[in-house]
Amino acid sequence: MGLLAMFRRRPHERAGFELYGAAVAAARDPWLFVRLGVPDTVEGRFDLVSLHVALLIRRLRTDSDARGPALAQAVFDAMFADMDLNLREMGVGDLSVGKRVRRMWEAFHGRALAYEAAIDSPDAAALAEALARNVWRGEAPEGAPGTLAALARAQAGHLAGQDMAALAAGRADFLPAGGQGDGA
Repeated sequence: MGLLAMFRRRPHERAGFELYGAAVAAARDPWLFVRLGVPDTVEGRFDLVSLHVALLIRRLRTDSDARGPALAQAVFDAMFADMDLNLREMGVGDLSVGKRVRRMWEAFHGRALAYEAAIDSPDAAALAEALARNVWRGEAPEGAPGTLAALARAQAGHLAGQDMAALAAGRADFLPAGGQGDGA
């Protein structure tokens, strides 16, 4: 084994990148920026990617199939490999990339925990409040957090209904954002 093990792919690596790509595509839906007023900034895009990845990881992690947690880790790994690459492409120096990725990890982790707790909470407003605080930094357009919360709940339900075999093959289907909320 030894040296060759370093060059072997992890079993769920490809599926993790494909699932992550599906979450990113859903997070880039123009409707989220145009109709909900999510800031079209690095931070706003990070927040939407974090939301969609958190929903996907939650789905995978809570599945009774033994592949679920490994796939969730593969999605997480893909996300932060992409964040590292993007920072380098933006010209961030090698010495500070690690620190910036760690701050992004901490931000993602905090958001993921807040969103999961809010989805599981009996308080219907909890998710909208968490989204208003994170996505819009407390300066959300009227009704936008509630609309995004409804979409996030719908996405969570939609992901829950997807077959683990398809997910393990790297196929995740997200609802189109424009089909939710205000009927746009």
